[in-house]
Amino acid sequence: MADTAGPEGASERSSGELDGTAPASTHEAVSSLLDTLHVGVVMLDAKGRVLLWSPAAEEILGWPPGRLAGRHVDTLLAATLTETPNEQARRIYDTLRQERNWRGILPARHLDGHRVEIESRASLLYDGEGTAYIAASIAEIGMLRAIDQDLAALGALFDSSPLGIALFDTNLRYLRVNEALARLNGMPAREHVGKTVRETLPPEMAAEIHRLQSVVLRTGRPVVDMVTSAPDGSGARSVSYSRLTDDLGNVLGLSCAVMDISERREALSKIERARQRLALLDHVGVALGDLLDVPRIARALAHALVPRFADYSGVMLISQLVHGGDLPATELVTGTPLLQLGVAAKQRGPAVERMLRVGQDIAFETRSHFGRTLSTGEPHLIASQEELKAATFSGDPKVQAALDLGIHSLLIVPLRARGIVLGLLVISRADGRDPFDRDDLTLTMDVADRAGTSLDNARLYAREREGALMLQRSLLPQRVPAPPGVSVAYRYVPGSSGTEVGGDWFDVIPLAGGRVAFVVGDVMGHGLRAAATMGRLRTAVRTLAGLDLPPDDLLRRVNDLADDLAQGPDDPLMATCLYAVYDPSTRRCSLAKAGHLPPLLLRPRDGGGWRADAVELPSGAPLGVGGVDFESTELEVEEGSVLVLYTDGLVEHRGEDITVGVERLRSLLSSEVPEPSLEDACDEVISTLASPDGARPSDASDGAPAAAPGTADDAALLMAQLGGLPEGSSASWTLSAGSYAVRRARALVRDTLIEWGLDGIVDETVLLVSELVTNSLRYAHGPVGVRMVRGTSLLVEVSDPLPDPPRVRNATEEDEGGRGIQLVARESRRWGTRHGALGKTVWFELPLPG
Repeated sequence: MADTAGPEGASERSSGELDGTAPASTHEAVSSLLDTLHVGVVMLDAKGRVLLWSPAAEEILGWPPGRLAGRHVDTLLAATLTETPNEQARRIYDTLRQERNWRGILPARHLDGHRVEIESRASLLYDGEGTAYIAASIAEIGMLRAIDQDLAALGALFDSSPLGIALFDTNLRYLRVNEALARLNGMPAREHVGKTVRETLPPEMAAEIHRLQSVVLRTGRPVVDMVTSAPDGSGARSVSYSRLTDDLGNVLGLSCAVMDISERREALSKIERARQRLALLDHVGVALGDLLDVPRIARALAHALVPRFADYSGVMLISQLVHGGDLPATELVTGTPLLQLGVAAKQRGPAVERMLRVGQDIAFETRSHFGRTLSTGEPHLIASQEELKAATFSGDPKVQAALDLGIHSLLIVPLRARGIVLGLLVISRADGRDPFDRDDLTLTMDVADRAGTSLDNARLYAREREGALMLQRSLLPQRVPAPPGVSVAYRYVPGSSGTEVGGDWFDVIPLAGGRVAFVVGDVMGHGLRAAATMGRLRTAVRTLAGLDLPPDDLLRRVNDLADDLAQGPDDPLMATCLYAVYDPSTRRCSLAKAGHLPPLLLRPRDGGGWRADAVELPSGAPLGVGGVDFESTELEVEEGSVLVLYTDGLVEHRGEDITVGVERLRSLLSSEVPEPSLEDACDEVISTLASPDGARPSDASDGAPAAAPGTADDAALLMAQLGGLPEGSSASWTLSAGSYAVRRARALVRDTLIEWGLDGIVDETVLLVSELVTNSLRYAHGPVGVRMVRGTSLLVEVSDPLPDPPRVRNATEEDEGGRGIQLVARESRRWGTRHGALGKTVWFELPLPG
């Protein structure tokens, strides 16, 4: 607080801040206890008449001297229950004559009539002539009681307070000291009085305290709870100083309160250490977080401890833990090497590299501290460099490197899970830092236990993830066919959501006559159940594709099987799918989708590059949603165009509309430079879109999934470059209904096969074509189409307007017909029926000669 109470010259007369002198008081501003007490003086003659009446007495009772002079004193007294004022005066006078002194409490009457209790002292006096007088002092009893209480409280404070209390004069000398302060200073209270702190405290401490006292005395600003050490150096003290002034602002000295806070400081220190330990555990927990990779956990653990808790740290683990293997069934075999996976250091240099040996296998002798911790699981604290020298074996370069770095304290703690030691956590402190203690060892054990649990979880994660990915790989195509006129490249990228594999899939299915089906789909959800559902769905699509169905019909039939493909009534099938069929002989592509993303078609630009456009298709509902029709769209594609099929994991980003991702893919594939190969284009798409960190995934053209740690969901990509068959690889004719149609078909087929150099299958082909054309003429009564395609096999198709497919029946010897389809089924490699917009097509395949 500011010094505003004292006279203006008080500060100026101070001799300075360090000499301890106090400002002097002027005679105009003298104050004493009497000014507070208001003691009145009364002089009476021997008969009790008032002779003299002081101003203080007038203030107490209100009687002015003029009205009391010559009046008897009983005028001032009030009657009690037992005595009148006259009887009281006579009793007091009798006592004065006998003892010459009297003291007591009297009821007085104030001038305005109210009663005032006063305490009085009276003495009988004689002058030189023997005349008697009575001199009395009076004071209001309420004021006296307040002062008595204040003095009693002050005395009790000094005598019973556990705080050390002292009063100093303006020269900073002790005036009064209680026993508590005497005990704190180690000196009797009486030996303090009259001395300054320079004479009672150690020199360095005394100089600082004396300077502080001088500042408080000069400025009036108190000092509260200043922490100093104890005089003997053991413990701590809280010291408070404030300046003492009277009612007029005169400086009287200083008051001092001293409290022993050694226990409080120790408790606060323990609390702070506990807080720091909890903070470290929290820091380690955050650092390990949801990591499920053993090497990353090891590195995160090492870095979480340096420099916050240690100067150097190393995490060494058994090799099978890193690769997701089983935990050892028993304790580690003597000499089992540990792999140094995670290290952290406050500095770098050759000595650090020699000590930590990053990425190397390290083996320890059984009798060493490290070996015993590995075999027994008991931690060890090395508290000196002498003990450190004996930690392993004589001349160990790691130990010598530690000594060169000034390491003097080291903790060896086991990393355990399920009661089995997985490795070691080794942390150390160097010069300039306090050594580890038992509390630090306990804390490090807590950290190691948490880390051991995380490491074991990561081991299980690695094993489960590998199993899940192995299952998913087995459900995806192991090889992709390469039909004539079509080039295919593909990638599958597992997601980064742990063992929760996804249900994305793709397929390339060869169809009759060199045609090929492309499929891509996504089963909703993640996990092994989604992967299993994906496998069943892929099998269903491949099976139905063998029926040579149009895309919309195939999706309808798959949707009808939704309940059978689902895991159960509580887990219905929900999947998207896109199915496309391409015929290289006509360069026509028919597509239909069930709630899937639109495919992209890359058309060649004049001068090189691709022009990428989304193929707009009727959306259809996802598989598993009933009551929605599917619709096919047919395109005629340019030679060299590329059909791009993909799943949402490739283009979808959190918080972004999926159309933005589709546009991003379209822009990436649009190019004016000469187009890259399909394999390079796949790599570019995966590395750009499926890996946010920019890491380039490994090639997956052989069917193995590419690795893209950045993708949250799995993704499938299929790119097919669509071309036509070589010139002269197909021939087709339309024959009107008539008796000559069969003969005409035979001649055309025979001449074409001979032209193609397929003389070895002429007779067989002509026979089968003759049977099919005859059936069409007999039942369809309309034009008949014949088409042959030469690819890896010979495809022959016979079309007519009749929608009903032919039925195979067993003809008897008496039947004139019914053997045509039997003959086709027996002689061809495979055959089938395909429905079209204008009727049906019966086809069969024959192997080429040789």
